[in-house]
Amino acid sequence: MNDIVIQTDKITKTYGSGTTEVHALSNVDLTIRRGELAAIMGASGSGKSTLMNLLGCLDTPTSGSYTLDGVRVDGLGKNELARIRNEKLGFVFQGFNLLARTSAVENVELPMLYDRSGRKRDTRALAVAALERVGLGSRLDHQPSELSGGQQQRVAIARALVTEPALVLADEPTGNLDTHTSIEVMALFQQLNEQGITIVVVTHEPDVAVYATRIIQLRDGQICRDEPVKNPQTAARDLEKLDRSSA
Repeated sequence: MNDIVIQTDKITKTYGSGTTEVHALSNVDLTIRRGELAAIMGASGSGKSTLMNLLGCLDTPTSGSYTLDGVRVDGLGKNELARIRNEKLGFVFQGFNLLARTSAVENVELPMLYDRSGRKRDTRALAVAALERVGLGSRLDHQPSELSGGQQQRVAIARALVTEPALVLADEPTGNLDTHTSIEVMALFQQLNEQGITIVVVTHEPDVAVYATRIIQLRDGQICRDEPVKNPQTAARDLEKLDRSSA
Protein backbone atom coordinates (compact mmCIF):
# COMPACT_ATOMS: atom_id res chain seq x y z
CA MET A 1 0.00 0.00 0.00
CA ASN A 2 1.27 3.45 -0.93
CA ASP A 3 2.35 5.34 2.17
CA ILE A 4 1.53 8.72 0.60
CA VAL A 5 -2.09 9.90 0.76
CA ILE A 6 -1.62 13.47 -0.53
CA GLN A 7 1.04 14.57 -2.99
CA THR A 8 0.89 17.99 -4.60
CA ASP A 9 3.50 19.31 -6.99
CA LYS A 10 3.53 23.08 -7.49
CA ILE A 11 -0.25 23.42 -7.39
CA THR A 12 -1.38 26.95 -8.14
CA LYS A 13 -4.87 28.44 -8.06
CA THR A 14 -5.51 31.74 -9.80
CA TYR A 15 -8.80 33.60 -9.93
CA GLY A 16 -9.64 36.27 -12.50
CA SER A 17 -7.46 37.22 -15.43
CA GLY A 18 -5.13 39.92 -16.67
CA THR A 19 -4.62 42.80 -14.25
CA THR A 20 -7.29 41.43 -11.87
CA GLU A 21 -5.59 38.08 -11.30
CA VAL A 22 -5.52 36.85 -7.71
CA HIS A 23 -3.08 34.07 -6.83
CA ALA A 24 -4.88 32.23 -4.03
CA LEU A 25 -2.19 29.50 -4.05
CA SER A 26 1.27 29.62 -5.61
CA ASN A 27 3.43 26.56 -6.31
CA VAL A 28 2.43 24.58 -3.21
CA ASP A 29 4.29 21.32 -2.64
CA LEU A 30 2.68 19.17 0.05
CA THR A 31 3.04 15.53 1.06
CA ILE A 32 0.80 13.91 3.69
CA ARG A 33 1.59 10.34 4.69
CA ARG A 34 -0.79 7.70 5.89
CA GLY A 35 -1.50 7.94 9.61
CA GLU A 36 -0.78 11.65 10.05
CA LEU A 37 -2.96 14.10 11.97
CA ALA A 38 -2.04 17.38 10.30
CA ALA A 39 -3.34 20.88 10.98
CA ILE A 40 -3.42 23.41 8.13
CA MET A 41 -3.41 26.92 9.58
CA GLY A 42 -3.48 30.45 8.28
CA ALA A 43 -5.22 33.79 8.62
CA SER A 44 -8.16 34.80 6.47
CA GLY A 45 -6.92 35.18 2.88
CA SER A 46 -3.88 32.93 3.43
CA GLY A 47 -5.12 30.31 0.97
CA LYS A 48 -6.09 27.59 3.43
CA SER A 49 -9.71 27.36 2.24
CA THR A 50 -8.57 27.20 -1.37
CA LEU A 51 -6.11 24.43 -0.48
CA MET A 52 -8.86 22.58 1.40
CA ASN A 53 -11.12 22.74 -1.67
CA LEU A 54 -8.36 21.41 -3.91
CA LEU A 55 -7.40 18.60 -1.54
CA GLY A 56 -11.08 17.70 -1.20
CA CYS A 57 -11.55 17.53 -4.99
CA LEU A 58 -14.16 20.28 -4.72
CA ASP A 59 -12.11 22.43 -7.09
CA THR A 60 -9.26 21.93 -9.54
CA PRO A 61 -5.87 23.71 -9.66
CA THR A 62 -5.01 26.21 -12.36
CA SER A 63 -1.66 24.44 -12.74
CA GLY A 64 0.39 21.79 -11.00
CA SER A 65 -0.46 18.20 -10.12
CA TYR A 66 -2.36 16.52 -7.29
CA THR A 67 -2.26 12.81 -6.53
CA LEU A 68 -4.71 11.47 -3.93
CA ASP A 69 -4.09 7.97 -2.57
CA GLY A 70 -2.25 6.96 -5.73
CA VAL A 71 -4.74 8.53 -8.18
CA ARG A 72 -3.83 11.62 -10.22
CA VAL A 73 -6.90 13.83 -9.82
CA ASP A 74 -6.00 17.21 -11.31
CA GLY A 75 -7.67 17.51 -14.70
CA LEU A 76 -10.48 15.07 -13.94
CA GLY A 77 -14.05 15.97 -14.90
CA LYS A 78 -16.89 16.66 -12.45
CA ASN A 79 -18.28 13.12 -12.49
CA GLU A 80 -14.86 11.55 -11.93
CA LEU A 81 -14.13 13.99 -9.10
CA ALA A 82 -17.47 13.13 -7.49
CA ARG A 83 -16.58 9.43 -7.62
CA ILE A 84 -13.15 10.08 -6.10
CA ARG A 85 -14.70 12.16 -3.31
CA ASN A 86 -17.14 9.39 -2.47
CA GLU A 87 -14.54 6.63 -2.53
CA LYS A 88 -11.50 8.25 -0.97
CA LEU A 89 -12.60 11.22 1.15
CA GLY A 90 -14.62 11.83 4.28
CA PHE A 91 -15.64 15.40 5.11
CA VAL A 92 -16.36 17.09 8.44
CA PHE A 93 -17.61 20.67 8.30
CA GLN A 94 -17.98 23.49 10.80
CA GLY A 95 -21.76 23.56 10.32
CA PHE A 96 -22.18 19.75 10.60
CA ASN A 97 -24.23 19.65 7.33
CA LEU A 98 -26.72 17.10 8.66
CA LEU A 99 -30.21 16.66 7.21
CA ALA A 100 -32.57 18.18 9.78
CA ARG A 101 -35.50 15.75 9.68
CA THR A 102 -33.37 12.65 9.29
CA SER A 103 -32.13 10.34 12.03
CA ALA A 104 -28.47 10.04 12.98
CA VAL A 105 -28.17 6.60 11.41
CA GLU A 106 -29.84 7.76 8.18
CA ASN A 107 -27.49 10.75 7.99
CA VAL A 108 -24.52 8.42 8.30
CA GLU A 109 -25.91 6.11 5.61
CA LEU A 110 -26.06 8.93 3.02
CA PRO A 111 -22.55 8.63 1.50
CA MET A 112 -23.15 4.93 0.82
CA LEU A 113 -26.35 5.69 -1.08
CA TYR A 114 -24.24 7.58 -3.63
CA ASP A 115 -21.71 4.78 -4.00
CA ARG A 116 -21.37 3.91 -7.68
CA SER A 117 -18.70 1.27 -7.23
CA GLY A 118 -21.22 -1.57 -7.36
CA ARG A 119 -20.33 -2.80 -3.89
CA LYS A 120 -23.38 -4.30 -2.20
CA ARG A 121 -23.31 -3.40 1.46
CA ASP A 122 -25.57 -3.47 4.48
CA THR A 123 -25.63 0.30 4.80
CA ARG A 124 -27.55 0.39 8.07
CA ALA A 125 -25.20 -2.05 9.79
CA LEU A 126 -22.17 -0.03 8.65
CA ALA A 127 -23.80 3.24 9.78
CA VAL A 128 -24.61 1.74 13.19
CA ALA A 129 -21.00 0.54 13.54
CA ALA A 130 -19.68 4.01 12.63
CA LEU A 131 -21.93 5.68 15.20
CA GLU A 132 -20.85 3.19 17.84
CA ARG A 133 -17.26 4.00 16.96
CA VAL A 134 -17.81 7.65 17.86
CA GLY A 135 -19.76 6.84 21.02
CA LEU A 136 -23.29 7.41 19.73
CA GLY A 137 -24.60 3.85 19.60
CA SER A 138 -27.51 4.89 21.83
CA ARG A 139 -28.54 7.85 19.64
CA LEU A 140 -29.22 6.07 16.35
CA ASP A 141 -32.77 7.33 15.83
CA HIS A 142 -32.28 10.86 17.19
CA GLN A 143 -32.66 13.74 14.77
CA PRO A 144 -30.08 16.57 14.82
CA SER A 145 -32.44 18.85 16.81
CA GLU A 146 -32.43 16.22 19.57
CA LEU A 147 -28.63 16.19 19.78
CA SER A 148 -26.11 18.63 21.28
CA GLY A 149 -23.63 20.42 19.03
CA GLY A 150 -20.89 17.98 20.04
CA GLN A 151 -23.13 15.00 19.30
CA GLN A 152 -24.06 16.45 15.90
CA GLN A 153 -20.38 16.79 15.07
CA ARG A 154 -19.86 13.16 16.14
CA VAL A 155 -22.60 12.13 13.71
CA ALA A 156 -20.78 14.11 11.00
CA ILE A 157 -17.52 12.33 11.89
CA ALA A 158 -19.26 8.94 11.74
CA ARG A 159 -20.61 9.90 8.30
CA ALA A 160 -17.07 10.79 7.21
CA LEU A 161 -15.73 7.43 8.43
CA VAL A 162 -18.44 5.10 7.16
CA THR A 163 -16.98 4.64 3.66
CA GLU A 164 -13.52 3.87 5.10
CA PRO A 165 -11.89 6.77 3.23
CA ALA A 166 -8.17 7.20 2.65
CA LEU A 167 -8.42 10.67 4.18
CA VAL A 168 -10.71 12.60 6.53
CA LEU A 169 -10.77 16.35 5.82
CA ALA A 170 -12.13 18.49 8.65
CA ASP A 171 -12.83 22.16 7.86
CA GLU A 172 -12.94 24.25 11.07
CA PRO A 173 -14.61 21.28 12.86
CA THR A 174 -14.73 23.06 16.23
CA GLY A 175 -15.79 26.48 14.93
CA ASN A 176 -19.36 26.22 16.25
CA LEU A 177 -18.48 24.49 19.54
CA ASP A 178 -17.58 25.66 23.04
CA THR A 179 -14.14 24.95 24.52
CA HIS A 180 -15.08 21.71 26.30
CA THR A 181 -16.87 20.26 23.28
CA SER A 182 -14.03 21.34 20.97
CA ILE A 183 -11.54 19.39 23.06
CA GLU A 184 -13.94 16.40 23.04
CA VAL A 185 -13.96 16.46 19.24
CA MET A 186 -10.16 16.68 19.09
CA ALA A 187 -9.92 13.79 21.58
CA LEU A 188 -12.04 11.74 19.18
CA PHE A 189 -9.82 12.73 16.24
CA GLN A 190 -6.73 11.71 18.23
CA GLN A 191 -8.34 8.38 19.11
CA LEU A 192 -9.24 7.72 15.46
CA ASN A 193 -5.76 8.78 14.35
CA GLU A 194 -4.23 6.28 16.77
CA GLN A 195 -6.28 3.65 14.94
CA GLY A 196 -4.48 4.61 11.73
CA ILE A 197 -6.92 7.08 10.17
CA THR A 198 -5.29 9.94 8.25
CA ILE A 199 -6.82 13.29 9.22
CA VAL A 200 -6.23 16.83 7.96
CA VAL A 201 -7.82 19.60 10.05
CA VAL A 202 -8.10 23.10 8.58
CA THR A 203 -8.27 25.61 11.43
CA HIS A 204 -7.34 29.15 12.40
CA GLU A 205 -7.33 28.23 16.10
CA PRO A 206 -3.96 27.50 17.77
CA ASP A 207 -5.89 25.82 20.59
CA VAL A 208 -7.00 23.18 18.08
CA ALA A 209 -3.67 22.79 16.27
CA VAL A 210 -1.86 21.81 19.50
CA TYR A 211 -3.44 18.35 19.18
CA ALA A 212 -2.00 17.69 15.71
CA THR A 213 1.17 15.73 14.97
CA ARG A 214 2.16 18.25 12.27
CA ILE A 215 1.44 21.91 11.60
CA ILE A 216 1.36 23.39 8.09
CA GLN A 217 0.97 27.16 8.00
CA LEU A 218 0.00 29.19 4.96
CA ARG A 219 0.66 32.85 4.25
CA ASP A 220 -0.12 34.67 0.99
CA GLY A 221 -0.88 31.42 -0.82
CA GLN A 222 2.35 29.66 0.12
CA ILE A 223 3.50 27.33 2.87
CA CYS A 224 5.59 29.37 5.31
CA ARG A 225 5.91 26.71 8.01
CA ASP A 226 5.72 22.92 7.91
CA GLU A 227 7.00 21.00 10.89
CA PRO A 228 6.19 18.00 13.06
CA VAL A 229 4.91 18.53 16.60
CA LYS A 230 7.26 16.65 18.91
CA ASN A 231 4.87 16.33 21.84
CA PRO A 232 1.26 17.04 20.84
CA GLN A 233 -1.08 17.81 23.69
CA THR A 234 -3.39 14.94 24.64
CA ALA A 235 -6.99 16.09 24.36
CA ALA A 236 -8.32 13.38 26.69
CA ARG A 237 -5.92 14.55 29.41
CA ASP A 238 -6.93 18.19 28.87
CA LEU A 239 -10.58 17.18 29.21
CA GLU A 240 -9.85 15.55 32.56
CA LYS A 241 -8.13 18.73 33.78
CA LEU A 242 -11.04 20.86 32.58
CA ASP A 243 -13.58 18.62 34.31
CA ARG A 244 -11.59 18.66 37.55
CA SER A 245 -11.28 22.44 37.55
CA SER A 246 -15.02 22.91 37.00
CA ALA A 247 -16.09 20.28 39.57
